[in-house]
Amino acid sequence: MTGWDAGDIPDQSGRTAVVTGANSGIGYVTARELARKGARVVLACRSEARGSEAADRLSAEVPDARAEFVRLDLGDLESVREFAATYERGYDRLDLLINNAGVMALPYGLTADGFETQFGVNHLGHFALTGLLLPALLGTPGARVVTVSSFMHALANIDIRDLNSERQYRRWIAYGRSKTANLLFTHELARRLATIGSEVVAAAAHPGYADTNLHAAGPRMTGRKAAERVMGAGARILGQSAEAGALPALYAATAPGVAPDSFTGPSFAMWRGSPARSRRAGWTLDDLAGERLWAASEELTGVTYEALKA
Repeated sequence: MTGWDAGDIPDQSGRTAVVTGANSGIGYVTARELARKGARVVLACRSEARGSEAADRLSAEVPDARAEFVRLDLGDLESVREFAATYERGYDRLDLLINNAGVMALPYGLTADGFETQFGVNHLGHFALTGLLLPALLGTPGARVVTVSSFMHALANIDIRDLNSERQYRRWIAYGRSKTANLLFTHELARRLATIGSEVVAAAAHPGYADTNLHAAGPRMTGRKAAERVMGAGARILGQSAEAGALPALYAATAPGVAPDSFTGPSFAMWRGSPARSRRAGWTLDDLAGERLWAASEELTGVTYEALKA
C-alpha cells in the first residue's frame, strides 16, 4: 500500500457505485474519484438541494462523469426502503456500496423511527440499506461493501442491553459505540457471506483525522463554543484533507486483493498518511457480539438478510 493514492485506482468502467453522504467531505471525494475512473456513481444524500448541487459540481469537475443524485435519509427507514426500491427499478448491478455517511457527537436525539440518532444513522440505517441492496450485490461479480468506521471506535464497545443509550447518554461514547457497530457489522457480514460461499467482499475503512465538516457538526450543535473552536483548530492543524481522508475507503473499494473484514486507515498513527492496515479493538472481532448485534439490528429495522441464511 506504500504511497497508494487516487491515481492507483483501477479502471472502473462498466461498474456502478453507491456512496452515502456523497454531498461533501470524504464522501464527495470518494464519489468523484470513482467517477473519474469511469464508474457510474449514485450520490445518496439526505438533502435534495445539497445532493443535486454535489452531482452538478462533480459533473463540472469530471465532464465525462456519470453521476446521479438519489435521495436517502439514513435516519428514516421509510426513506431507506424508498431508495432501495428506486435503485432496483433504475439499475441492473451494484459493484460498490460505500457506507460513508455519518453524524458525530450530537446531543441526544431520536431518528424518525425512534432510535438514538448516532446509532440509528451510523449503524442501523446502513445495516438496513445493505440488506435491501444485498440481491444486487450478490448478483454482481466482484462486488464490495465498504463501511466507514473511525479510529474512535476504541472509545467504547457496544452495550447490547442499551443500544439506544437510554440509561445514560454521553455523546462521544455513543459515537464510539456506533463506530464499533460499523466494525462488528462488517465482521459478521463477512462471516455470513463466507458461509454461503459468496465472493462479495465486506471490508471497513476509516479516514483518520480528516478536516471535514463532520468535526464541526457535533460540537457546534451542542452550543459549546469552546469545544467548537478546539475541534475546528485541531482539524485544521492536525487533520488531513478530505482528499487524503477518502483514500482508505477508495483503497478498500478498489485495490486488488482486499481481504474480507479488513480495516484500512491512514498509515501514520492512524491519523494521516497513505492507506495501510489499521489497528482495531479486539471487541470488534467478537463473533458472539457480532451475532447479537445482527439479531438486534434485524429486529429493530425489520430488514432480514434472507439470502445469507444457511
